[in-house]
Amino acid sequence: MLPLQLMAKYVDTLNEWIGRVVAWAALTMVLMQFTVVVMRYAFGVGSIMMQESVIYLHSILFMVGAGYTLLHDGHVRVDIFYRDASIRKKAIVDLLGSIFFIIPVCSLIWWASMPYVQNSWAVFEGSKETSGIQAVFLLKSVVLVFSFLVFIQALSTVAKSILTLSGVATPHQEHDKLEI
Repeated sequence: MLPLQLMAKYVDTLNEWIGRVVAWAALTMVLMQFTVVVMRYAFGVGSIMMQESVIYLHSILFMVGAGYTLLHDGHVRVDIFYRDASIRKKAIVDLLGSIFFIIPVCSLIWWASMPYVQNSWAVFEGSKETSGIQAVFLLKSVVLVFSFLVFIQALSTVAKSILTLSGVATPHQEHDKLEI
């Protein structure tokens, strides 16, 4: 197995595993929100910590699951030409899109958010509410996790595109995914 294939396989496996684990945040979030509503309207009891946990779960679901979504081509894309393009043209679009858009944007997000996250960790920033979740610094760290996971998934896309264009590997016909 070539180094590019090996790297793509490991990154894809990592984001696949993370995506499957993070998907449970959706169910947990729905159950938590249902509990908050029942507690408030049926029993007249509120919980700021539970309300904030819904926000945390929502953030984790979308930010940490972004690499998984990129792996499965689930992001929004202008699909007018891409949908009917040949495998080679799709590989070119994926290669150029990753190199000129995804990787630079992830790098910028990492660079711009690092001081923000570091400052939050320096004071172990917590909720402004007394009974809220005192781990805002962890929530802010999710921005770095997002940029890292999407960045490495873009590298995997670049590797798979190069392998497809060079004829070393061919995408699976059914899903246009690289068989590794």
